[in-house]
Amino acid sequence: MTTPLGEVLDGRRTAEVHKAARTLLKEPLLLARGPHADEFRLVRQHASELRDWFDRNTGWSLRVDAEAARLARTPGTLADPTHPAREASRGRVAFTRRRYVLLCLALAALERGEAQIALGRLAEQVVLDAADPHLAAAGVEFTMERRDERLDLAAVVRLLLRYGVLRRVAGEEEAYVSGSGDVLYDVQRRVLAGLLAARRGPSTIITEDFEDRLAELTAESALDSDELRFRAIRQRLTRRLLDDPVLYYEELTDEELVYLTRQRAFLTARITELTGLVPEVRAEGVAMVDPHDDLTDVRMPEQGTHGHVTLLVAEHLAAMDGGVSRADLERKVQELAAEHGAFWSKSAKQPGAEAELVGQALERLTALGLVAATPKGIVPLPALARYAVGETVVTEPGQASSRTPRVPRTPHTLKRKAPQS
Repeated sequence: MTTPLGEVLDGRRTAEVHKAARTLLKEPLLLARGPHADEFRLVRQHASELRDWFDRNTGWSLRVDAEAARLARTPGTLADPTHPAREASRGRVAFTRRRYVLLCLALAALERGEAQIALGRLAEQVVLDAADPHLAAAGVEFTMERRDERLDLAAVVRLLLRYGVLRRVAGEEEAYVSGSGDVLYDVQRRVLAGLLAARRGPSTIITEDFEDRLAELTAESALDSDELRFRAIRQRLTRRLLDDPVLYYEELTDEELVYLTRQRAFLTARITELTGLVPEVRAEGVAMVDPHDDLTDVRMPEQGTHGHVTLLVAEHLAAMDGGVSRADLERKVQELAAEHGAFWSKSAKQPGAEAELVGQALERLTALGLVAATPKGIVPLPALARYAVGETVVTEPGQASSRTPRVPRTPHTLKRKAPQS
C-alpha cells in the first residue's frame, strides 16, 4: 500500500519546519554563507510560518533577508546568569565583565565606522570611548598596551567573526596580540544592525541602574486589557519552557501558575508541534525533553573526568535533605578521588584540584536547574532526584543482582535548550 503523495509532502514540510525552528533556537543568528547555509535556506523558505509562530507564542521577532536570519530572542527570566557569551574556541570560556564592556564598545565603534576596519584602528576607537567619565567612574579603563587587554579584544573579535558581523580579509588576531601585525576585516553592516535583541533602543533609557535598564530593554508594551495580559503570560511561559531545563511552579507568580495549570496541555502541545520537544510533567514543574539530544548547550551526564565528577556530586547531593557548604563538597570530592581516581585525568588527582572540580560541577548543575546556591549552602532542587541511586541489594551467588546502577533513573537526560545571543 502506497502512501498518498499529499501525506508524503506534508511530512516532508513538517520535518523541514522542525529543523528550521530547532536551528533558530540553537543559532538565533543564521548566515546565508557558513556552516548553517542549508538550515538558513529552510528558514527563509518557511519564514512566514516561523515568524508568525514565534511572534504569537513567544513575542520574539524574526527578520530574514538574503544575508541572514535573526531571531531576536529575549530570556524568559532576567535573573538567570547561566547563559554567558563564550569564547569562539574549543574551551568556550565564559566572558568576563571586561570582555562584555569591550564587546559593547567594539559594537559601538563598528556602528559608526566604515565598511572595512583594521583591528588596530578598532582598538584605538575602543580606547577613546573607554575614556567616557561614566566608564572611568565604574573603574573601566583600556589602553591596549598590555597583552591581556589585547587578548580580550581578540576574543571579542573572534566572537563577532562567529556571528558574521566581521569577515576577516587579511591577517591573524595572534599577530595583533603579539604586536607583530594587524588584521583587516569587512564589516557586515546588515548583520550588525540586527544583532541587538531589545524592544527599545538603549539610548532612549534614562535610568542608570543596571537592573532597571535591563528591565526596560525587555519591557512589554502597556498591557491595558485582559487579552493582552494573558498573551504576555503565555509568551513568558513559552519562553521559559523553551529556554529552561525545568520550569518550577514555585518560581511563578500566582497569575502565571493559574494560567499554566489551565493551559499547560495547550502550551506544551504548541511547542511539541514546532520543535519536537516532549513535555515531562512532574509534581514540581514541567521540563521539555529533547528526544533527539541536540537542542542544548549543556548536557547531563557528560563524558570525561569533569562529567564523571559532576554525576558523582549530583548523586551525593540528591541523597541530602538540606544544603551543604562548598567546603564540604570539596572534601567529598577528595574522598571520591581516592575511590574513582584511577578513571580520572592526572591533573584532577593533584592536591587542590577539588576546588576546580566542584566549581565546574556546580556550574553545570546550576545551569541545568538541579541545584541552587543559597545562604544555607548548595541546595538540591527537585529535578535532581532523577540522579539519585537506589539502595544496594546483595544477592546469593548465581542469582541476578538487583543493585541499582550508578546512572540516572530516567530514560531521558536532562538538558537545557540553547542560549540566547
